[in-house]
Amino acid sequence: MNKQNQGFKLSWVLIIVVITSIVSALTTGLIVYNNNKVTSKVSYTDLAKDQELNQFLEVYANIISEYYEDIDKEELLNKAIAAMMNYLGDDYSTYLDNAETSNLVDSLSGEYKGIGVSINNADKTITKVYKNTPASEAGILEGDIIIGFNNEDVTDITTSKLVEKIKESTNPFSLKLQRGSETITVSLSSKTIISPNIDYQLLDNNIGYLMVSTFSKTLAQQVKNALEEMESAGMQSLIIDLRDNTGGYLDAAEEVANMFLEKNQTIYSLNYKNNITNYKDKTEEKRTYDIVVILNGNSASASEILAAALKESYGAKIVGEKSFGKGKVQQTMPLEDGSMIKYTSARWLTPNGICIDKIGIIPDYPVSNEEKLDENGNLIEIIDHQLEQAVKVLTP
Repeated sequence: MNKQNQGFKLSWVLIIVVITSIVSALTTGLIVYNNNKVTSKVSYTDLAKDQELNQFLEVYANIISEYYEDIDKEELLNKAIAAMMNYLGDDYSTYLDNAETSNLVDSLSGEYKGIGVSINNADKTITKVYKNTPASEAGILEGDIIIGFNNEDVTDITTSKLVEKIKESTNPFSLKLQRGSETITVSLSSKTIISPNIDYQLLDNNIGYLMVSTFSKTLAQQVKNALEEMESAGMQSLIIDLRDNTGGYLDAAEEVANMFLEKNQTIYSLNYKNNITNYKDKTEEKRTYDIVVILNGNSASASEILAAALKESYGAKIVGEKSFGKGKVQQTMPLEDGSMIKYTSARWLTPNGICIDKIGIIPDYPVSNEEKLDENGNLIEIIDHQLEQAVKVLTP
């Protein structure tokens, strides 16, 4: 394997006009408001008869009417909701305010408004230009450094501020770029772009490499396109790199698993109050080539669901480090003010009926990467022994 392929996973940087965050995995299940129902199990009539809830309402009414200072009712209720989520004592059940909700939804939507580049967060150097985007059409090149936006010097502002300027721009705008010793200006407009949640290439010995960063709404189509392209080029085996992938939508993991497993094979099960429901592949699509999945301690939730399904129902091998161990799934409930609650609704089980919560998935080939430091203790290089081992497993 050549040097360029080593550390391929490590080249990913901040995608411009996407504000990323560490994301706990979500299910796409929604709470449905239907007639007199608050949820499928509780009606407004039930709530009216709830003595504990009525006591809460009495306290709320007294505070807003009798407290000696003005009360922000919205903030008071937000604090009450947050307290309820804290009471559960579950790391994954929480209240998200408007900004946190917006960031979470954006990060998992699978699309964003932008120009289609990746940018180094430190110095605003363009590290990747994606095909068929405003950036590629405007002639922006990898290595260009963004120094101006609409005649405004942006060298001293943060990348996040620059991202916001591009997201909020409604008209064509200009970017001033430093290209070597030359300064150029390009004019372009933002548009809605599918977030690149994957990166892929064909390695030596016809081994495909597919890195998945997030389980977004658009992931399945991206994976399908990548597989078909690499298979057409002669791919005979595949590495799926899920390192540092903290999860995303449960449906996305299921859709990707459907591409590999045979019909009726189990993908995962959900345990809701000791009632177990199995979720199996319902498609005719399948694949038969050898697969290796790379995991590390930050591989969590949807990543673990896919890895377990491939290991136990497909026969894939796991390389790397023990995964995070998140064996719970969450549902979200949007609130009218734009905030959201996220709460655990079930435990998930591997096809063999194992709950990996706080345990993780143990690799078949335990391997750690090697970090090289300079004389001051700064990281200068990571030698990707995990990728090397994955290639070794698949090499005839």
